[in-house]
Amino acid sequence: MSDDGHQYNDSNRAFLQAFMARGALNFKEARPILAAIFTVHGKQGAETAEEDVTEADMLSYVAAANNAISFFDLEIRSMPSQVDRTRIWALVNTTSDPMTQLATMHSADEISYLKRLLDAMFETYNTPRQEIMAITDMQAIKLHKNLSESQANNTQDGGMTQNSAGKGLTMADAERTLKSFVEEGWFERSRNGFFTLSPRALMELKQYLVTTYNGPGDEGEEEEERVERIKNCHACRELITVGQRCPTRECAVRIHDVCTQNLFRALRERNCPKCKAEWVGENYVGERAVTTTEAWLKGRRRSKGGARTSGAQQRSTQLADEEGAGEEEEEEE
Repeated sequence: MSDDGHQYNDSNRAFLQAFMARGALNFKEARPILAAIFTVHGKQGAETAEEDVTEADMLSYVAAANNAISFFDLEIRSMPSQVDRTRIWALVNTTSDPMTQLATMHSADEISYLKRLLDAMFETYNTPRQEIMAITDMQAIKLHKNLSESQANNTQDGGMTQNSAGKGLTMADAERTLKSFVEEGWFERSRNGFFTLSPRALMELKQYLVTTYNGPGDEGEEEEERVERIKNCHACRELITVGQRCPTRECAVRIHDVCTQNLFRALRERNCPKCKAEWVGENYVGERAVTTTEAWLKGRRRSKGGARTSGAQQRSTQLADEEGAGEEEEEEE
């Protein structure tokens, strides 16, 4: 169906408008859109079925769209899903600070709230013990207030939390704002109630996250000793917030679940590519760093066993467990 020789026309404009309305698309989602466009703008009386639309058609329209929007510092980029490698295309801003973009739709207090959420994801709940990089709704809503000046000064180095002019949000406002971040495509919410950055957000915020949370470390430290909270998959080199980690806590190797099979087939052994520890596949990055723990599973069993434990109470118990784990880690250090 692809016709690379045609000039930018109404069919391209229709595709771009549909893309901008959604923010992100995979090929499966794009097929009915392109089929409808081809039916309307194609030969009179010729209807295009979804199965007749090829990935080459989509790539052709994406390329044409990028030519048209490059003057506005916008670009359609793609990355494979961390879960199943389905390629996802998203509209991103190539120059503007992400917080500046969000400021066109959100208040200063809402932007400050987003910064606290990111701090929680990539600092508080991203430690050598548990690389969760996600946050539950209970944990998120607890962050509705702005930090006091003394609290702000005591945040971890590299953090991006800042005070805004106001006192913060009410709990109801925080819940509403969190919902809007999901609707706008910045966050995704899992079945277990964890919020993570969406593929679109990862594409747009990647450099921002690396710059903010991968600190330079203390003066005189070796490169491998410096803070590296944001890591890439050892196999595909894409950013990883969901996957597996080396069982050796000091080792920096992280691999997407879908990348492990091909990697270990090529290596002909199931050992860490760097430290050679046995790779058992039971050490996780992402929410499974919590949901596979005995504390979490025990809470789920209590709930299913008839105990009148609400989801909020369960998450509160989980938060206490995680805070306790953090305190134990500090004592070890």
